[in-house]
Amino acid sequence: MPDTVKLEVFRYRPEGEGEPLYETFEVPYRDEWMVLDALNQIKDHQDGTLSYRWACRMGVCGSCGMTVNGEPVLTCATYLEPFLPGPIRVEPLHGFPVIRDLVGDLEDFVGKLQRVKPWIIREEERSPSEGEYLQTPEEMDAYKRYSMCINCMLCYAACPIYELEPGFIGPAAIALAQRYNLDSRDEGARERHEVLAEHEGVWSCTFVGECSIVCPKDVDPAGAIQRYKVDATLDFFRSLVTPGRSP
Repeated sequence: MPDTVKLEVFRYRPEGEGEPLYETFEVPYRDEWMVLDALNQIKDHQDGTLSYRWACRMGVCGSCGMTVNGEPVLTCATYLEPFLPGPIRVEPLHGFPVIRDLVGDLEDFVGKLQRVKPWIIREEERSPSEGEYLQTPEEMDAYKRYSMCINCMLCYAACPIYELEPGFIGPAAIALAQRYNLDSRDEGARERHEVLAEHEGVWSCTFVGECSIVCPKDVDPAGAIQRYKVDATLDFFRSLVTPGRSP
């Protein structure tokens, strides 16, 4: 194994250079190091101005998503070893405007997530004295997979549709909408239907499936999208048979 490895890091400093560039750093190689460890070594010992996001280092917060040698990954869960002998190119996630260096602007996703109302909606709230909303294990299993999303944005970076059609609601937002649609305690499917069933909702997806391939939590957003397409299609035909029927 080599003693060092080179990282080609995307740099963009809007107050300085007008155009992005790549800067090469040489860091010590350690078998146990992730890409994030190498970036931290650069920031701590070589260039303190390097900007990127990270928090937990445990694959939970989702904030350290970046593009490494062309693939969107969580840098806290991606070893240096598979990329030897290097160089290793580190870029921000594709599809998002770059604020600085490896930091992307996620405001578009946040707005779309709010549109699908990823919270439990009740027509009438139960009073505390009436007790909890109970669920069986089977009812929880219906949505549990989609609840594992950590908003890391890898699925958006991998999605070719999101880059071509910026209005597309996107895989993570749709998966999280399905998480609540399938929750036995929720009564908000009709409100989410107005967003999910529009052209820029599920129908923009061409089922490339890259979103599910890169997902570090096996959420399967592509499956969530196709499942909703089936449900929306069945609701449409039911409405023809029963006029006035709501989704």
